[in-house]
Amino acid sequence: MNNRGIDVALAPYGALAIRIALGSMWLAHAGLKWFVFTLPGFAAWLNSQGLPSYMAWPVFLLELVGGLAILTGFYGRYFSLSLIPIMAVAMFTHLNNGWVHTSTGGGWEYPAFLIVASLAHALVGDGVFALRAGRRTANESAFTVA
Repeated sequence: MNNRGIDVALAPYGALAIRIALGSMWLAHAGLKWFVFTLPGFAAWLNSQGLPSYMAWPVFLLELVGGLAILTGFYGRYFSLSLIPIMAVAMFTHLNNGWVHTSTGGGWEYPAFLIVASLAHALVGDGVFALRAGRRTANESAFTVA
């Protein structure tokens, strides 16, 4: 334990757990657009919100690639940061629906949680077993434990 209350032996595994959960959630979010709403349906929804419908493909691809990058730890913390604006827009579009995401039209707590989790991941890092973690020092490897 260091003087900031962080268990330096286990923290990299906590970062791994966050990375796996967050990457999976971003992949699920992309999958929702592909398998459930379809990209034309998502584009129509964007248009109904006053947003450009042509953003459906870029948003879907960034969520898909970002989710994979986060999950594998391939510069995942940078993808987490790049996905925050997408989820901030999603949260804004759901504000009038209320707190619970099961509300009609979906609430705003799920997008808010993904924003905070993405920020936490960007701050903490990719943890152990990352393919290529960002901000690694010359003395660290992708499999550094502490």
